[in-house]
Amino acid sequence: MFSFARKPLALPDAATALPGRAAAMPITQPHLITGQKLTGPYPQGLEVADFGLGCFWGAERKFWQLPGVYVTAVGYQGGITPNASYEEVCSGMTGHTEAVRVVYDPAQIRYADLLKTFWESHDPTQGMRQGNDVGTQYRSAIYTHSTAQQDEAVASRDAYQAALLQAGRGTITTEIAAAPPFYFAEDYHQQYLARNPGGYCGLGGTGVACPIGIGIDA
Repeated sequence: MFSFARKPLALPDAATALPGRAAAMPITQPHLITGQKLTGPYPQGLEVADFGLGCFWGAERKFWQLPGVYVTAVGYQGGITPNASYEEVCSGMTGHTEAVRVVYDPAQIRYADLLKTFWESHDPTQGMRQGNDVGTQYRSAIYTHSTAQQDEAVASRDAYQAALLQAGRGTITTEIAAAPPFYFAEDYHQQYLARNPGGYCGLGGTGVACPIGIGIDA
């Protein structure tokens, strides 16, 4: 039996990560707000974006409220352990961060607008934490699905870093990388704050606006 008491702040390697399992987490319910299927396939013309910005309960709500978003889901991404459980991710021994998958219509909302929401909804300078939430699963990340997304994400980071420095804030620690496998989280985590309106949300931004349009798609 694995111990989940310790909270390492360094990512595990393949030799130390938990083994996980072959079977995917069963997702049995549609999106509570949109009524759409979480896992796809998604309609033609829609695009996918993945973000890690702390506890995924509050992070998902930030995105499902945006016009042009077709469906959102929470999961585990950026680690080693296949089909990890929430308890395993919280142990720090899977390498995953808590992530939000955003499926959106680029004719209605730009990727740049999703990036603006991402940067302004958390503090990307905190490393392996967000506020009082400490652990590798709370690290900041953007996982991209195309070269265009990668280029926009990097440009937005550079623009936001300049704004943060001007405001006397620190250095961005956000990981930007091609999207690794996204493992859907358990049903009870999906749209958690819609099911539990008084539930915990530890997200807090820096108060610094992200200058979308500076070095990004105008």
